[in-house]
Amino acid sequence: MYLIDKFYMMHAIKLAKLGIYTTTPNPNVGCIIVNNKKIIGQGYHLKTGEPHAEITALKMAGKNAEGSTMYVTLEPCNYKNLTPSCCDALVNAKIKRLVVATKDPNPKVNGKGLKFLNSKGIKITKNILSKEAKFINSGFFKRMYTGIPWIQLKLAISLDGKIALLNGDSKWISSKISRKDVNILRAKSTAILSTSKTVIKDDSTLLVKWNKLSYNIKKIYPKKLLRQPIRIILDRLNKIKPTDKIILFPGKILLIKLKYTFDNWPNYVEQIIVPEINGYFDLEYLFKILGSRKINSLLIEAGSTLSGFLITYNLIDELIIYLTPKLLGNVALNLCNINSFMNIINVPHFYFKYIKKIGPDLKLILKPIK
Repeated sequence: MYLIDKFYMMHAIKLAKLGIYTTTPNPNVGCIIVNNKKIIGQGYHLKTGEPHAEITALKMAGKNAEGSTMYVTLEPCNYKNLTPSCCDALVNAKIKRLVVATKDPNPKVNGKGLKFLNSKGIKITKNILSKEAKFINSGFFKRMYTGIPWIQLKLAISLDGKIALLNGDSKWISSKISRKDVNILRAKSTAILSTSKTVIKDDSTLLVKWNKLSYNIKKIYPKKLLRQPIRIILDRLNKIKPTDKIILFPGKILLIKLKYTFDNWPNYVEQIIVPEINGYFDLEYLFKILGSRKINSLLIEAGSTLSGFLITYNLIDELIIYLTPKLLGNVALNLCNINSFMNIINVPHFYFKYIKKIGPDLKLILKPIK
């Protein structure tokens, strides 16, 4: 039975991944319904306000759902919000057995859905491919458990560990293929954070370029469905102005400041005041604010100063490096500005989670050892 359950749950997880560009702040959820060894219904959650995966699958199965087994990657919700309760729908459809990958960490659910369904006579099997189901919802789970987003720091570096020449020139350290991969990272992220210095230097919009996404992604997600990430800019010295390129492109922008400025900002720009600590923004304070705003995942694209703070104070969940086969020289700008150490045991430690050749570059994903 376990192998059969695992087989069908793998299919449900594949469905859940189809929502990875659109569901936030909701989790990615996939569902299939099986009767007499045949899949009679399937679905995934697309975005907030749209039907949950279970509802879509039940609609497809129709009356054949009675007496069947449902496989779902996350515990069904037991409360009504923008959509009806999934638990009520399962009971009304007379589902016989429910196989779930993992409990929903949302305090509103967190086991209550399974308890309710069990009380209605539905047989429950839990923790089938739980690790895989949590992985595709890393940001959602972390925000529910800690109140802060899943934080990824992205850097493009040379073989000698540099991010730019001494004059600041960094276009382009990484290859075109790597930059396309970064565009996908942006598309998956709830928000992108950078500094005013980096944004102005790069003349960046921090937006996802739909036309640069792969054909397979564009086929599933037309341009009007693409969710642009919230853009967050650290602006200690009030360098960003309403006439800057990044401001001229509509879409939610959070300007992080030490004090308000009374420029004529568009209505999609919001100023947030964050205090200083150790000569820089209190980043932990900021990340808690972002978590309270239902930001599941945060991609950080910045220079060596911010990178240094994040690494020094152990504030990231993943370090994503695009390592390019170039040498920039000993006076070029370092990967990050961190203090010197007297003992190896005290230096920041990471382990390699993922290594892949991507065009001429290497993509490395590292996790800090905390």
